[in-house]
Amino acid sequence: MDRIDASILAELTANARVSQVDLSTRIGLSSTAIARRQKGLEEAGIIQGYQAVLDLAQFGLATTVLVRITLESQSEDALKAFEADVVACPSVIRCFLMSGSDDYIVTVLARDIEDFERIHRTELSRLPRVARIESSFALREVVNRAVPPVVFSASGASRHKPLSPRRLTRR
Repeated sequence: MDRIDASILAELTANARVSQVDLSTRIGLSSTAIARRQKGLEEAGIIQGYQAVLDLAQFGLATTVLVRITLESQSEDALKAFEADVVACPSVIRCFLMSGSDDYIVTVLARDIEDFERIHRTELSRLPRVARIESSFALREVVNRAVPPVVFSASGASRHKPLSPRRLTRR
């Protein structure tokens, strides 16, 4: 990945709907070259998809809850059972397997505290092998980035392996 690829990624991260014509103007390459590079970044798995960012408060989901979950056991069966079921919880937007004292950190969106009580009772407390659930309510979002700016800085870009010519085959 070179400086031009990093520039394309920075522009797409800021606005995934930017046209290839606009990208070509901003970056200084033809729109054909931009399209070829963008496709190569997609095929290499660096760009994994595109999505719209929604204002979830407009859908009534104004309460973000960070939930720390500890399982009865950290056996492979317990982890698999929990992970299979947490994916099916409609209020869960993110789940991380953790090191440390908590096994998982789960992010839940709710309408309000009463709605979270329902989610706790009908979704979270029914997950398999759960020993303890602790919840914290976010008061205000301070930073929400899809990609940290360091990825596009000179020091961040130098840490990325260059893409092999095979992975960026021009077709």
